[in-house]
Amino acid sequence: MGRRILETYPTIAGTSLWDGYLETLATGTRYEGEPFTYEEVIAGVPQRSVYSVRASRLGDRLVVSWIRHDTSEREARRLADMQRLGNLGWAGWNLATGTITWSDQVYEIFDRDPRDGPMTLEELPGHLLPDDVPRLGSAVERLLSEGEAVDQPFRIVTEHGVRHLRIVAETQTDADGTPVEVHGFFQDLSAQRGAELALLESERAVLLQRGMLQAERALAARLQETLLPIPEQSLELAGLCIDVAYVPADRGVNVSGDWYSAIELPDGSALFVVGDVAGHGLAAVGTMAQLRFTTKGMTITGSPLPDVLRRLNSLLLHTASDPSGGASATMVMARYQPWDRRLIWVRAGHLPPLLVRGDRASFLEQPPGTLLGATFDTSYGQAVIDLMPGDHLLLYTDGLVEEPGEDLGVGLDRLAATTLRLLREGRGEALARTLAALCPGNRDDICVLGIHVPDDP
Repeated sequence: MGRRILETYPTIAGTSLWDGYLETLATGTRYEGEPFTYEEVIAGVPQRSVYSVRASRLGDRLVVSWIRHDTSEREARRLADMQRLGNLGWAGWNLATGTITWSDQVYEIFDRDPRDGPMTLEELPGHLLPDDVPRLGSAVERLLSEGEAVDQPFRIVTEHGVRHLRIVAETQTDADGTPVEVHGFFQDLSAQRGAELALLESERAVLLQRGMLQAERALAARLQETLLPIPEQSLELAGLCIDVAYVPADRGVNVSGDWYSAIELPDGSALFVVGDVAGHGLAAVGTMAQLRFTTKGMTITGSPLPDVLRRLNSLLLHTASDPSGGASATMVMARYQPWDRRLIWVRAGHLPPLLVRGDRASFLEQPPGTLLGATFDTSYGQAVIDLMPGDHLLLYTDGLVEEPGEDLGVGLDRLAATTLRLLREGRGEALARTLAALCPGNRDDICVLGIHVPDDP
């Protein structure tokens, strides 16, 4: 404040900057000069810096601003930020003088007190895990003797545990090709390595789980084939022609609990059952076997069909405390009497049977009955229908009609229309298998039991 220009910066006399000052003082026009290099002596050492100067008149005086454009401080700050964010630090070894230089971040990486100074390349192996010493030692030896660049991972032990590090270094040689200086950087890869190990462990767990699921599927499939043999052609039972189809889902690794039963009872009548156990895998197949054999045993001993469903419901509910229990299932069951062609049937939360008589397809009106394993407080009713020569009756699981995002009624209408079309085309001999084959890309297992009353001779 108040000092003369030539007292402060005598070297600018006669320069373009001096002329700019004079013009601003005379005319009041603000001066803004181009950047220039200015040399000054600080503590006896000449230093050059790049400045630009602005000047404005204030009364009969000048207000002058010198703006320094040197980027060394900013670049140093950026370099420090980069090392911190990348968790890496640079290092240099002068092999001729023995001088070693570390950036601040290298001390952080090695968990080393800066007062201890940097370590030599020869000291480095002493901080490594024993398994990593030979590889890093060979790499450093080639670096110093042959000038071969190094990019080597290694591990060190610190007070905070094992760290995964990386050294990248190269040499500068003299005119004879002898290495005289080494420069490079250390990087802490512990976080990255931890993530890689966690991912690897996760992949191993997935592969193990997949192998277990595939083994379970294979076992469940063999068990299902043993418990639920599917005939290769139509069979006759109580004067009826029976066609059975079972198509497993083409997605996933688990076998579902769809099942059927078609047997002759001691009094000459026939029992037909189609069921669908919730879930997949061994548990579903085990529940299927439990329901199938219990149903057979109770109906063979003469139990009424509603009583059979009631006892099956209690059976599933009482196994809920078992870790593998607590299953639920839907089921439709019918008993056919050949002497009067009467069909007595019951259902537990299952889809209605489809009856085709002449040129008309309709779903039977369902008696009351909730799914098995849902609640103790339930009752099951029965319905009766007399079958006629030429009738076709279909019992099926939901995989035959359900599509994601589609109303169930649309699938049922499609089944009725398709069944009528197949019969008109004379393709009713293997109706169940034909219907199942028309469901490409099935997301769920399909089980169909087709019952045909032959025309009278």
